[in-house]
Amino acid sequence: MVTSVPRLVVAAPASGSGKTTVATGLMAALAARGRAVSPHKVGPDYIDPGYHTLAAGRAGRNLDAYLCGPELIGPLFAHAARGCDIAVVEGVMGLYDGAAGEGELGSTAQVAKLLRAPVVLVVDASAQSRSVAALVHGFASWDPEVRIGGVILNKVASDRHEELLREALESVGVPVLGVLRRATAVSTPSRHLGLVPVAERGSAAVDAVRAMAALVSQGCDLGALEALARAAGPLPEGSAPWTPASPALHPLPPADGPVPTVAVAGGPAFTFSYAEHTELLCAAGAEVVTFDPLRDEQLPEGTAGLVIGGGFPEVYGAELSANAPLRDAIAELAWRGAPVAAECAGLLYLCRELDGRPMCGVLDAGARMTERLTLGYRDAVAVSDSVLAEAGTRMRGHEFHRTVVAPGAGAAPAWGVRGPKPRVEGFVHQGVHASYLHTHWAARPGVARRFVERCRTS
Repeated sequence: MVTSVPRLVVAAPASGSGKTTVATGLMAALAARGRAVSPHKVGPDYIDPGYHTLAAGRAGRNLDAYLCGPELIGPLFAHAARGCDIAVVEGVMGLYDGAAGEGELGSTAQVAKLLRAPVVLVVDASAQSRSVAALVHGFASWDPEVRIGGVILNKVASDRHEELLREALESVGVPVLGVLRRATAVSTPSRHLGLVPVAERGSAAVDAVRAMAALVSQGCDLGALEALARAAGPLPEGSAPWTPASPALHPLPPADGPVPTVAVAGGPAFTFSYAEHTELLCAAGAEVVTFDPLRDEQLPEGTAGLVIGGGFPEVYGAELSANAPLRDAIAELAWRGAPVAAECAGLLYLCRELDGRPMCGVLDAGARMTERLTLGYRDAVAVSDSVLAEAGTRMRGHEFHRTVVAPGAGAAPAWGVRGPKPRVEGFVHQGVHASYLHTHWAARPGVARRFVERCRTS
């Protein structure tokens, strides 16, 4: 049963401890054992789930209590874990770090409690020995509702170093489930917004995941980790699997109604998307077709609406700009009033230019790269009626970019961002909704329904 699927959370005291290496390697190692693995990532991160997908052979899913609400964590997990033997959840930041100023909201610890899942703590032991006992004791005792079921020691220098660490941890009562030596083969390249996505690395990403699996298989007790996952027990009440086609929230269109084609941007330049968005669009009656703006010179045949998610148009600016036929096709679609939803990278692509290179010109705005990182959760309310939401609709989002957009004239703002420094953000113009905010539509299924309805009638 989904309600009792074995599961564990891979967490760490801080970012950079090796969570992604251990979680991805564990997923791949378990899959190699013949297990059907359900991969998950706490928080809004799009890149790690790409590696999870490669490791598990199943779509990586996000569990974000800030974007979706704590009440959806169990249902979204159960939806993703159908038919699986085990689920591995990679945490975010440090175990107890969540949305700024919101207590535990959005933290790995909160998700672990909502799932009643044991936690495996990955500790970077490279610069400590006996102190590891104090560190693990503190994390294990901080919140009695969080169960630290074991420790994996990462970046251990030698047999003697391992011996000292194990001796220190004997008094804590938390078992050591793995010891990993320093390894360069598992390193993954990074740039201005984190790891380089799987879609850009090709066979190198496959090799990296294999190396992670080998490292975890050799250094961890896979049997003990599976036993810990099986000890999780049933999910809490209220964790019935989420469905994109819930009759109450998301009624299906009439059987004889038109089936609009919704084109979704993909390929290396646009890798940021949540699997639930496509599921919601399909449940609302759309046919979803993916296209690659780097290679395809035309939109899919019969395109009635367009969704352009996040990614790295600044990295592929020259190639995107060179594909003038597609830029023209997107501009023509938008000028006809067809629904267009764009987030972050999609916003940049719709601008008049990006770093001096011509883009689609749908929005009278210029975009450029900067050195300043804009990062964080946002509480927002729709300022204008749009193809996604009525004015006054409240949504939560996440910003993560190093670009700025200088708007021209002719568009209304999309969101009013609440908080200590209120501001407006994004663009609404005819059928276009473009914004820096990444949102999770599972929190408001009516967004997809509204978008598809507009595709059907525009």
